Order: sequence, then structure tokens, then C-alpha cells
Amino acid sequence: MTAFQAGYEYALSLDDEDELGRFRDQFNLPEDHDGRRNIYLCGNSLGLEPKRAVQLVTDVLSTWARLGVAGHFTGTRQWFDYHRHTTTGLARLTGAMAAEVVAMNTLTVNLHLMMASFFQPAGRKNKIVVESTAFPSDYFAVQSQLQMHGLDPADCLIEWQTRDDERLYIEDLQQILAQHGDDIALLLLPGVQYYNGQVLDMAALCRLARGSGCMIGLDLAHAVGNVPLELHEWGPDFAAWCSYKYLNAGPGAIAGAFVHSRHFDAGHLKGWWGHNAGTRFEMRHEYEPAAGVERWQLSNPPILSLAPLIASLEVFEQAGIVALRQKSLLQTAYLKFLLDERFAGRIDAITPFEDRGCQLSLVVTDSNLDARRIYQTLGKLNVIGDWREPNIIRIAPVPLYNSFEDIHELAARLELAIGASKKA
Repeated sequence: MTAFQAGYEYALSLDDEDELGRFRDQFNLPEDHDGRRNIYLCGNSLGLEPKRAVQLVTDVLSTWARLGVAGHFTGTRQWFDYHRHTTTGLARLTGAMAAEVVAMNTLTVNLHLMMASFFQPAGRKNKIVVESTAFPSDYFAVQSQLQMHGLDPADCLIEWQTRDDERLYIEDLQQILAQHGDDIALLLLPGVQYYNGQVLDMAALCRLARGSGCMIGLDLAHAVGNVPLELHEWGPDFAAWCSYKYLNAGPGAIAGAFVHSRHFDAGHLKGWWGHNAGTRFEMRHEYEPAAGVERWQLSNPPILSLAPLIASLEVFEQAGIVALRQKSLLQTAYLKFLLDERFAGRIDAITPFEDRGCQLSLVVTDSNLDARRIYQTLGKLNVIGDWREPNIIRIAPVPLYNSFEDIHELAARLELAIGASKKA
């Protein structure tokens, strides 16, 4: 038996022992194509559909058909407070108090709302720090917030640069704060960096912000549902996330937001759904803010978008984020083992192994190989990952629905893709 065959037997044995393997059946897996099983390793971009989501969406549609507008105040899941069916699950996944989290809007909208409250430039304290490889929407949001205050991003946007290994080092951020601390009003940083898959020390980032007298907001798009979080304890001023990645709520799904309880009286944009629920329908023009983070809501929530999130959070409740994290670490360790054993000198991961989540960002190191062609060939072989310019293949085994056999099969097909992708 070859080492690779032994690796396959090992993968099967891990799947046999995996108590979380039963949750795989709670998701609609991609259909096989051309007689070859689809290997879906793209939960960092779009999570798979929970089967329960179909029923919950159907229930909403049925209620709408039967009751019309009365659905707002009828039934065990009336639409008036439907968003609150996500509160407990989001609080547990983020390590927050229930009053600190809410499902609302989309990620970039929530970032704008949070910055409207927490970026208050005063005099020379008017700068925002982002990481140099920030997702474009975050970068654009920061630019526009600066411009709305009459500030020039060229002067007031500071980038925390990655080093040559594509990683962020906290000592480099410390140097920025030491040099510019009196000028910095806000740090807007990721929990998990989308490009390289690095899990940042969020507790340390929050301590640095407090010690430097500036606000901190966390973009948790790639962190929530991926790694355990303790937002209330860590104490960021705010956080926001989407729910279509590891939270499996569907394309363009409703997002989430966190505001630490110490800021519940902070200024915020006013909207009808941020008004006290008890008096909201009295239709008075005197604004009475809702309790906790719910006062940051503006409009009534999209019920059809919330339903899949409720379904997914039910699965997380059963599985537990700690157990999922343990499985994830084992899965990515197995993937790294296969990369080192079979593809040394050809493919490596830029994701720091000691600071990883579900995602490993792969780079082709062999100059004789065409990275984009490898990615495209993997697609033809029914391996679904994703590509990020200029040369990154992102692969994310998700412990809720990916097996160890999936990871081994990725390696087998990666070998085939390499063979078909040598430069002429």
C-alpha cells in the first residue's frame, strides 16, 4: 500500500469516528457531475444550503399566502419579532450578550452604520487604520466615511501592511500606534483575513485599541461560524459580519452586528425599526430608542432572508462551535499534511498554520506550473474552491458538511490538475 493509499484509509477512519459527520446530511450537497462526485470546499465564500431552510422559507411563504399582513402578528414565528429567533444563536457564536447582537441589513451597510456612530473625528484625531489587504468593500466604506467628514483618505487612511510572507504581524500595528496613536480615531480590522486566511488575535487587537485611546471595529465575515469568539469579553466597540459564508444563510443573506453594552447610549442613525417595539405602531414622531443594539436597526427585517439563517443556527446549536473548531483544526492539519507529503516544492499554503481557520490559501511555488490553469482544471474535475488574484487558490473544508474523504479526494484531483497544467 502506498503512502497516499494509506492516507485514504486514514481519511475514512477519521470519518468513521467523526461524531459531527451526521450533520453533513442536514445540508444539500452539490450534485455530482459527469459521473464524478463534487467536492465543495468553498464555504468561505458561500455556505451550502441547510435542508431545514427550505422548510422555513416555505413556512413563511405559506403564512404570507394564508394570512397576508396578519402574518406580522400571528403564529409562533410572527414577523414582527422574527429577527429575534436568531439572537440566541448569534450571541452564542460571537460570545456576546443577547442584547449586543442583531441580524440586520448587509455587511457593508452595517459597517457604515457602525462608523456613523463610532468614527467621530475631532481635530487631529481623524485617522482610520485598515489592513493593506482589506476586502475592497471595507476599504471603500472607510474611504467614503472619511470623505463624508471632509477628510482626504490619502492623508487619513493608514494601512497596516503585510510582510513579504503575506501575513499581518501585530508588532507592526503596535509601531503604527506608537507613531500615529494621537491621530488615530478608529481601527477597522478583520477577525480572519479573507485573502490569506490568517486568524488574528482579536483580544490583543482590542487591548491595543483601548491602550491607544481609539475605537475598534471588527469585520467578522470570515470569523463567525469559523472560530470561537468572545466579543463581550474582548470588548471591541462594534463588529459586523455577513451570514452567507460559514453561517450558510444563502446568497446575499441578512448580515449581523454587535455593539458592546457600554455603548448602548451612543449616538446612532434613527429608523422606525430602531424605535421601542412596544410603542412603534403608535406612529409618534417622538423617537423612543429600542433596548440594546436593536436601536441601530432602521427598517423592518427581510423575513425570507432570515429564515435560512434560523435554520443554520439550529444546526450550530446542535453541533457546538467548540467541537466544530476542533474538527476544523484536524481537517486543515490533514490537508496541510497532504500538501507537504505530496506537493512539496510545487504548492504551499500562505496561511499561517498556527493561526488558521477553515481556510488554507494555496500558492503555486513551482515556476513550471500555471496557477490559474490548475484552478480551472480543478473546476473541470468538480472541485469547487475559489480564486483570488494574482495567484491564490482558497480551499476551505467546513466541518459541518465536509468529510476527511473530501480532503483526500482534493489531493488526488490536485495531482491530476498539476499534470494538465505544466507550462509549455
